[in-house]
Amino acid sequence: MKRFYDFRNLRGDLIGGLVAGIVALPLALAFGVQSGLGAVSGLYGAIAIGVLAAIFGGTATQASGPTGPMTVISAALITEAIDYAGSPESAMGIILLTFFLCGAFQILFGVLNIARYIKFLPYPVISGFMSGVGLIIVLLQIFPFAGVTAPKNTLAVITEIPRLFTDLNIYALLLGEFTVLVYYLFPRITKAVPSALVALISATLIAFFLRLDVPLIGDIPSGLPSLQINQFLNIDAGAYLLIAEYALVLAVLGSIDSLLTSVIADNITKTKHNSNRELIGQGIGNMAAALIGGIPGAGATKGTVVNINAGGRTRLSGTIHGLFLLAVLLGLGRLAAYIPLSVLAGILIPIGFAIVDRKGFRHLARVPKADAVVLILVFLVTTFGSLIQAVGLGIILASLLFMKRASDLAEQGTAVTALSGIDGEERWSDEQLEYPGLRNCVYVKHLYGPMFFGFTSHFQELIRNLDVGICSLVIRMDRVPHMDQSGLYAMEEAILDLSRKGVKILLTGVQPQPYDMLRSIDIIPDLLPEDQIFDSFEAGVKWLTGEGLIKVSEGKYQLAGA
Repeated sequence: MKRFYDFRNLRGDLIGGLVAGIVALPLALAFGVQSGLGAVSGLYGAIAIGVLAAIFGGTATQASGPTGPMTVISAALITEAIDYAGSPESAMGIILLTFFLCGAFQILFGVLNIARYIKFLPYPVISGFMSGVGLIIVLLQIFPFAGVTAPKNTLAVITEIPRLFTDLNIYALLLGEFTVLVYYLFPRITKAVPSALVALISATLIAFFLRLDVPLIGDIPSGLPSLQINQFLNIDAGAYLLIAEYALVLAVLGSIDSLLTSVIADNITKTKHNSNRELIGQGIGNMAAALIGGIPGAGATKGTVVNINAGGRTRLSGTIHGLFLLAVLLGLGRLAAYIPLSVLAGILIPIGFAIVDRKGFRHLARVPKADAVVLILVFLVTTFGSLIQAVGLGIILASLLFMKRASDLAEQGTAVTALSGIDGEERWSDEQLEYPGLRNCVYVKHLYGPMFFGFTSHFQELIRNLDVGICSLVIRMDRVPHMDQSGLYAMEEAILDLSRKGVKILLTGVQPQPYDMLRSIDIIPDLLPEDQIFDSFEAGVKWLTGEGLIKVSEGKYQLAGA
């Protein structure tokens, strides 16, 4: 029996799944409302994706469901589909078929091992897109926060601002403000209960018992959802391009979102996920969600982290998270009808701000100008233009960035053929001949070629896979002529992670441009003191000798105490 499930994990999986479900409940309702299909569609999506992605996915501790980025794309699709079809009822076939095809694309991605190519999207593209999505969430919730019917897009939000003052519902505004305060302040009291759930329940009870006249979610169907296959049968052929475009964008974004969360889960649990299987599991979940009228989703970072922290370690925890939401739907669905829309807006606005990449914007003046321009362009097109165009622009700019890096290196006479990354441990022959014994505790990594977005995922994976017990890492950078924003943040993350483990990090042979980049965001000297940066590898070895990590014995360098 232990071969199928280790019952020693049962208590942790039960608690982790329940806590993740509690965290997901208010978000599922809020994302459902924001999508335009209603709160119940958020619950349907959270149930289907939560259960099936947990069972079939490649990350044992992943908690999946509707997420901010996926909901923003879904809302844009729904608006376009209704404009095309003429009414919400006529547009349902277009909408659900798009969601279904999104899942099919993700399964295809997993089968074809597309996950390995997703990592080549540079940091500025992902940062600009995600930040734009976060700002869209905030802007589209301003009107519901004040009890006013929301415009359809961000540009309309700006042009219709006067309506906020003429149609303002003061009770809705006060409830929204109360929700935000509880969301931010309650964790200072205790983190045992999710602040979003406390805010949702307390604000709803205030509105109910004081009989406040504020816009509510409205009736939510109770019982099991019905299949929506008949919606796929009557779709105008002219809508197929719209369906394919949005399905592909949803699939790519959902894949990126899920795999980023999988990496976070790996870092916490010290395990390794299966990227292709994860995409297949997410695809199955999204296809099932479409069949019952739910919105698509992805791996949810917050739910995954609380699941792990509460003890979740296997697929059972993610499955329980989805089953908990099903129990809520069957038992308490009707009570959700009394939740004010301004309360949901009060939950979504902090989430939107959390999605905005403040670090990326804070360093705009310090990173290479090309990276800064790409981030700003993708951000602006995402926020105020077409999400489809933003994704296309991001891919084009990613390609142009790669060509520019290659061109710059060619002009400098630097070999571009060595972009494959770091030499593995088996290629330490030069250090091993001169410094026998270093391999036991002092690791040496060679970097060849620029640290740019196409290289960083491999670098991060190698850092994660370093043996436990390492006492020092020497990173040889004498052949690294250039570092972009992606490489800069990858290095920062590696230094932070290893420093927390007590590992001494040395950089040797750092060239001017990478050195200036590391100083620009204070990695040097805040995270890495100047006395741990050396002109040569030999100087670094001498420093290690002075620190007592290694010693000279019979003319050879060995570990101290060996």
